Amino acid sequence: MKIFHTRKQFLAFFMPGFFLGIIYVNFIAKKYMAEPGIFSDYFLNQFAETEIDVRGYMLYLLRLRVLPLLALSVLSFTKARRAAAVLFLFWTGLSGGILISSATAGLGIRGSLLCVTALFPQFILYIPAYLILLWYCYEAPRNQWNRQKTIFIILAVSTGIILEAYVNPVLVKAFLSTL
Repeated sequence: MKIFHTRKQFLAFFMPGFFLGIIYVNFIAKKYMAEPGIFSDYFLNQFAETEIDVRGYMLYLLRLRVLPLLALSVLSFTKARRAAAVLFLFWTGLSGGILISSATAGLGIRGSLLCVTALFPQFILYIPAYLILLWYCYEAPRNQWNRQKTIFIILAVSTGIILEAYVNPVLVKAFLSTL
């Protein structure tokens, strides 16, 4: 199939996971979604009133964002690189489907908007950084690694973490104040 020789194959691996996440929330975990969770009004009000310790949050973000990047980077230099890229895309799709469906089940359209707000602005930098690494994993050895890719990924992820620590909480709290 020609789709597997273009960059569109990433969607072919991401979208089944995304749809499976939606199916999981709507059919399998339906009874768990009825319980109060992170998308309840109580939790969101608590978040809006909480003062965030930026130093602790920064350490948490470093662990959360850098460990998967390092794992994928290490796997990119092994024979398992293509399988790692496919599994990462499927897992990301599954996680995204579960998140969006849970938010929509709990808050309706406001939940979807909350998810978009929570991903902005850091994911503008994370997505291209991961796409470069995933493309290398998928296409190596035809695609060669170079210093520019390393520098871009390090700068994009570092800037994304800083934005996520300092800017994103302000945006989410501003959005929550409108609910």
